[in-house]
Amino acid sequence: MWQFDYPWLWLLVPLPWLAWRFLPAYREARRAVRVPFFSAISQAIGVSPAKSASIQGRWQLPLNLLVWLLVLAALARPVWVEPPLQQTQPVRDLLLAIDISQSMQARDYTDSAGQQVDRLTAVKHVVQGFIDQRANDRLGLIVFGGGAYPQAPLTLDHASLKILLDDIGIGMAGPNTAIGDAIGLGIKLLENSPQADKTLILLTDGNDNHSAIPPDQAATLAAQKNIRIHSIGIGDPTASGENRVDRKVLELIAKTTGGRSFMANDSAALAQVYQTLDQLTPHEVQHLSYQPKRDRFWLPLGAALLLLSLAHSLAALSASFAKRRASRPEAS
Repeated sequence: MWQFDYPWLWLLVPLPWLAWRFLPAYREARRAVRVPFFSAISQAIGVSPAKSASIQGRWQLPLNLLVWLLVLAALARPVWVEPPLQQTQPVRDLLLAIDISQSMQARDYTDSAGQQVDRLTAVKHVVQGFIDQRANDRLGLIVFGGGAYPQAPLTLDHASLKILLDDIGIGMAGPNTAIGDAIGLGIKLLENSPQADKTLILLTDGNDNHSAIPPDQAATLAAQKNIRIHSIGIGDPTASGENRVDRKVLELIAKTTGGRSFMANDSAALAQVYQTLDQLTPHEVQHLSYQPKRDRFWLPLGAALLLLSLAHSLAALSASFAKRRASRPEAS
């Protein structure tokens, strides 16, 4: 589709006529000798005065008008507008914080084949399905044990994210559980995100025993940064000691940040939790549309220059031929 970016310049179309109508005629002052009997002398020698050089034929006026219109067309900046392009942009950043402490090796979960698997294997299977459902969201991954470490930054490359998820193993981050440090690292990764909706999904099967910052203080800081935390406790809720899930702390973390707290005692419950999270954080995508423009001002400008070049070339050739014809009788 064609369009002009500066169509108001077409208001200048009558400018040459206005200049001709209201501006005084240009007259060049030259020294001359007045001869009162000039006409008699011209008749005596048989030479008639030449016409003014400003009159150059009938084609001069339409040519000048055409060149003026072409120059105006170039100044109005004609562009070719291509079909609109759509760009998909995520409107949510999701960060997964997964506990890989020693207690995650307990084999108290059942997979789809009915076999007993460890907690981390069950978590990986469910999280991979969750990742597949968030095709246009930026997802990141944190692993934590005795310390918290970024396994994958926020990215749309979900294939690489799933590979990095498969690579994590139990005990890689130490045998203890540092929930507060995991939340603190999540804040660092999410606080500079341009998205308004920032969510951290915290998954653990123990209680905090190794953090530099208490979980409740970390949750308060996350709330100040507008980061929502959904907490998921897994494992046996009746366990004691280091393997006991501190449900009160997980509920406090979620409540402080405006999130939800869940307990997933088996694989089915864990899958149901992620389905619920998918409903709480619905899939939203922002589509940005724009139309590329290609400048075509050089077309009318080139046509104007070509017409002027042809006109001057033809005028020069015509003058040359006329001069040759005028010189032939004198030579004979």
